[in-house]
Amino acid sequence: MATLHIEVVSAEASIFSGEAAFIALPGESGDLGILPGHTPLISRVRPGTLKIRRDDGTEEYIFVAGGILEVQPNSVTVLSDTAIRATDLDEAKAVAARERAEEALRNTKEKADIAVVEAELAMLAAQAAAARKFSQKRSSH
Repeated sequence: MATLHIEVVSAEASIFSGEAAFIALPGESGDLGILPGHTPLISRVRPGTLKIRRDDGTEEYIFVAGGILEVQPNSVTVLSDTAIRATDLDEAKAVAARERAEEALRNTKEKADIAVVEAELAMLAAQAAAARKFSQKRSSH
């Protein structure tokens, strides 16, 4: 079976490096599915879940808080400020952080600060949703 090499890198560390048969992630213009031999592509990535299917059928999920995707026929690179393996996601922490950001938004008057907090809120909402989705998947197995 044909595979492609994938690298998922956050500002802190390399999160995943290996071979995959299929990758799915939220692109700027909609969800993307990438197979070996895909046409070269560069796209922004929206906050959400990156799914990696290995050639043995096992899957790995990584939450990405946005970033940049580069696709070459035999490789994929995802660069994200924040990338967290789904097994490390904590819904309670994401919800608590979202509540703190909502409080900050209520107390912020500067337009530039409001935009920053709103972007953080969107990322935290996506992170909480990914954590909830993954915990449901785990409990159903």
